[in-house]
Amino acid sequence: MSPKKSADEALFEDIPKLDDPRLYLNREINWIDFNSKVLEEAMDPSTPMLEQLKFLSIFFNNLDEFFMVRVSALLEQYRSGVSSLAPDGMSPSKQLALIRKRVLPLIAAAQEYWSKSLRPCLRDAGLRFVEYEDLGDKHKKFLEGYFKNEIYPILTPQAIDPGRPFPVISNLSLNFLVQLADPQKGTR
Repeated sequence: MSPKKSADEALFEDIPKLDDPRLYLNREINWIDFNSKVLEEAMDPSTPMLEQLKFLSIFFNNLDEFFMVRVSALLEQYRSGVSSLAPDGMSPSKQLALIRKRVLPLIAAAQEYWSKSLRPCLRDAGLRFVEYEDLGDKHKKFLEGYFKNEIYPILTPQAIDPGRPFPVISNLSLNFLVQLADPQKGTR
């Protein structure tokens, strides 16, 4: 004869086990899905042009932060040999592979939209993107003065050579790597 179940046991009998990976969404993939919605907003023809530009910028900014924080944490787990699974059942290596598979097409779509649609529309509306060489003398002189007075004073040059360790470069900062050459000596 089977023992009689208490009312409490019967109440909890139909509750699913919470260790089933099918019950969970992957946090990283879910974030990529969210950011794809931002990109969709940028590519929506009913969105005003400058708003499209704003959403495209938000898409890339979100992506930068995603890689700096979440992907770098997964890479650290992978490199450290962490094999424990996320609640959805994915290992760090599987998550990294899936992130790559999902993000590359989004980046390609965003770049194509920028170069083939949004940038030409902005140009047609009067917003110009020009190379320095294409500027007139008046504009070049203005930019050179602006650089000399506003930008140059806050630059922190650092040399990279075999005798020194590579300098620390901060996240979310603008950095330029410039290779200097002496055209007369042919040295760098």
